[in-house]
Amino acid sequence: MPRLSIIGAGRLGRTLGRLAHGAGYRVIDVLCRDQAHAQQAVAFIGGGRAVTSVAQLIPAELYLLAVPDAAIADTAQSLADARVVPAGALVFHASGAGETSLLAPLVEKGVRIGSLHPAFSFAEPARAVSAFGGTLCALEGEEGVCAELERLAEALGGRPFRLAPDGKAAYHAALSMASNFLVTLNELALNVAAQAGIEPAVASQLIGGLMRQTLDNVLALGPAAALTGPIVRGDAGTVARHLAVIDDGLCAEAYRAMGKATLRLAGERLDEAVRQELARLLAPRVC
Repeated sequence: MPRLSIIGAGRLGRTLGRLAHGAGYRVIDVLCRDQAHAQQAVAFIGGGRAVTSVAQLIPAELYLLAVPDAAIADTAQSLADARVVPAGALVFHASGAGETSLLAPLVEKGVRIGSLHPAFSFAEPARAVSAFGGTLCALEGEEGVCAELERLAEALGGRPFRLAPDGKAAYHAALSMASNFLVTLNELALNVAAQAGIEPAVASQLIGGLMRQTLDNVLALGPAAALTGPIVRGDAGTVARHLAVIDDGLCAEAYRAMGKATLRLAGERLDEAVRQELARLLAPRVC
């Protein structure tokens, strides 16, 4: 099996290292700035040497850069400068936002580069190891690189898929919208519910329960079929009353922005006169 070195052994590095070791990959080096941290990581992974500098790395076929996003480019440059990665080896990072091009300094040394991002929360390594199976893993790189990373992802228990060239930024934006904005939407809805005098505990159950039901419908039916509410019904009067009662400017702005996107999703189910009236109501307000 290929030899794997791990540079940066935080929660993600430890989890993937242990899964790789369990799948038969030979973890040979685990690099951290602190020796004790490196030794703890080696103990968790179940194999490898604890090292603290790139100069100590011995040749491998695969190198995982599990360092913070801001450190990827500098780490790649350090590896290139130290000339410790043999030509033909594959260096890949696990960033969701960073492009493979962050590893560009290694290319002129004959090193192949790529990225493998597991769409998974690595809050606690031991729990992550047991729950990782079936995780979707986004791959980026040239054909041969993606083929090799597919084998690794499958060995870890993941489900790999490939991104289009230069698709990493759009991929990460989609994840951020789906995850972060859902949280924000919940908070905005709770703020408006408070205007109705609903107790916070009741509002949390009311809004959370509806969001959960709606998400289930979206996943089962798709966005267009799952869409309900006043916009898709063409009920401009209700939309106007909503906007009149929301007293928080940011909530009203969010309602208009999401309403415009909902109007587009409603598509041909609305006649043109109703569409124009809704578009007028949902247009941004000029201060």
